Amino acid sequence: MIEDILKEAKAKMEKTVVAIKQELAKIRTGRAHPSLLDHIRVSYYGSEVPISQVANVAVEDARTLTITPWERNMVAVIEKAIMESDLGINPMTAGTVIRVPLPALTEERRKELVKVARHEAEQGRIAIRNIRREANQELKEALKEKLITEDEERRAEEQIQKLTDDYIKKIDAVLAEKEKDLLSL
Repeated sequence: MIEDILKEAKAKMEKTVVAIKQELAKIRTGRAHPSLLDHIRVSYYGSEVPISQVANVAVEDARTLTITPWERNMVAVIEKAIMESDLGINPMTAGTVIRVPLPALTEERRKELVKVARHEAEQGRIAIRNIRREANQELKEALKEKLITEDEERRAEEQIQKLTDDYIKKIDAVLAEKEKDLLSL
């Protein structure tokens, strides 16, 4: 019973950390990285798919991505999707290759991005705390139904608190890494 609650809480917390890593990966640093385009979707034979499923996305140099669609007719579609995205970048097409130059970030923009990253991390911390609250609630109900003793409940709550602290530290470490990335020139 207690083991199940702990396993479930740990699994949910792990998913939260993964989700935060993905959200922070979308926040652009000064360097080009293929994951910047992961959230952009294009229409491909009637369904919306990520760019990586219709083209090869590669890093040409520190500030340029190259996209090579597998089908010639996808060039215009991909180019349009990138222009309409929230990234604020303009792709340049040369035949079947799309080059996406990334402008250098200003100091002001870097600070804004750090604020966004901190906000995302805080959302992750809140999610972790909510998972802790749910797990503690399950323990209280198990105690009420006399499935566990008060001592077992107390020990389990301590374990859940330790899990919570560990996962919040992981989120803080991911945030620190992202901040360092954003603020380095």
